[in-house]
Amino acid sequence: MRTALELELGVSYGLPRAGLPAPVSFRRWVSAALEGRVRRADLALRLVGEYEGRSLNRHYRGKDYATNVLSFPADLPPGVKLPILGDIVLCAPVVLREARLQGKSAHAHFAHLTVHGVLHLLGFDHEDPREAQTMEALEREILAGLGFDDPYAEEMP
Repeated sequence: MRTALELELGVSYGLPRAGLPAPVSFRRWVSAALEGRVRRADLALRLVGEYEGRSLNRHYRGKDYATNVLSFPADLPPGVKLPILGDIVLCAPVVLREARLQGKSAHAHFAHLTVHGVLHLLGFDHEDPREAQTMEALEREILAGLGFDDPYAEEMP
């Protein structure tokens, strides 16, 4: 018997919410990414504009541009066992622009990047080709379970 996921998720908007997914959508996507991987999780997800996204990327990664998603895994002291996973930041204008350029629905792209960010909080990465294959396969599986197409499929002209 599977144990139900206990999820504490805070969703905040640092820009107007019009045209952006609702917290219930983010909860569904985060839950799908965590299902079967943890029993309890506490994380925050924030949607930001270009200025805040660029500022965070510059400060934490040394890159002076806004990026689509940033993940900040919790850095708990040794021996502390709390279900805090960390924070995810989605730069809404970048995500919307990418979706348009890639011919994807904004909803599908937000779902993909949310799942991607959660997997980073769980320790997955894509720094080398093998890690990237593993992470992308998980993303495909999770997104398919949510009813979304393969985010890495090449668009047909």
